[in-house]
Amino acid sequence: MRRALRFLAPVAVFGALALVPTLSVDTHGLFTSPLDSPGTLQLLGLCLVFGGLALTYDLLFGFTGLLSFGHALYFAIGVYVTNIAITHWGFGMWAAFALTAAVGLFVPLVVGAISLRVTGIAFAMVTLAFAQAGSILVSKNPDKLTGGEEGLGLDFEPLPDFFVGVLNTKNLYWTALAYLIVVCAASWWAVASSPGRVWQAIRENEQRVEVLGLRPFSFKLIAFVLASFLATIGGVVYLLLIGGSTPEVTTASFTLTLLLMVVIGGTGTRWGAVLGGILYTYLDNRLLAVAGSNAVQDLPGFLRTPLSEPLFVLGVIFILIVYFFPGGLVGISARGRARGRRVIEGALGRRLPGEEGVGV
Repeated sequence: MRRALRFLAPVAVFGALALVPTLSVDTHGLFTSPLDSPGTLQLLGLCLVFGGLALTYDLLFGFTGLLSFGHALYFAIGVYVTNIAITHWGFGMWAAFALTAAVGLFVPLVVGAISLRVTGIAFAMVTLAFAQAGSILVSKNPDKLTGGEEGLGLDFEPLPDFFVGVLNTKNLYWTALAYLIVVCAASWWAVASSPGRVWQAIRENEQRVEVLGLRPFSFKLIAFVLASFLATIGGVVYLLLIGGSTPEVTTASFTLTLLLMVVIGGTGTRWGAVLGGILYTYLDNRLLAVAGSNAVQDLPGFLRTPLSEPLFVLGVIFILIVYFFPGGLVGISARGRARGRRVIEGALGRRLPGEEGVGV
């Protein structure tokens, strides 16, 4: 029964999300326009992309115990390589995707092989150094390929018609949903596989894995390349949604944002990173509108000033979640199940068999 629920729950959730572009519902208060409008669908598509991207980071941090400060590099590869190939080099869409996939596999393979020679904070610093090199390369705008600080707009001419125009935003939304489904399926399958079990053992005690005769380096490299490649695919989808490349996606602060998403949702869990990514992206986009609303502007100055700063509100939300719910959003439901279990056991006067895991 539990296995059936674990299978049916994602199917039901993704099925409901697939129906969103067909629903003309007034979402006053949640969004600035109806649910099926281009603006709302683009925001929802971004939420789905970042939900999947946060899950790719959780593969490293939550399931393998690798604290990387350079995950933005691989997302940026998807954003910039695809854009440069289409806009400057005249590649067709599929040829650009193929080139991006090749780069998205080669770069993390090389960077991972170097970075994983060290562990702990040294690993974090090495990944940060590679990411900073990529960020500097983008900002220097070699041969005017990246657009520098101005970014680079996407040439829509080689793209299929169903990806072009505001009326086709629903197709981009479904593409973002497909990306999230692919990331969830690949991540959950990988974590449940034999290498995935080793990843979790490495997270708990790497030396013990070595004592068992396994090579942690090889398993960590697999996790690194898989997470990075999935992030690169997310960069391609993000490019299609936004219609261009911006240097913000190459910065170290972008990786720290992914870390916040994972911690908010719950590290090393099935749904936690996805929920954290969706919630953070939604709040990051909507709090600016809320800050300028009459409800906030009419407040006394000592309340209006902090509430007018979206980053302040996000910071407070993050602190409250970490302080009261150390396990993230998923930890809330886990605590509820544990409390209900204790109530039932108290009423029956005996312990119930089996235990529920947090990461379900």
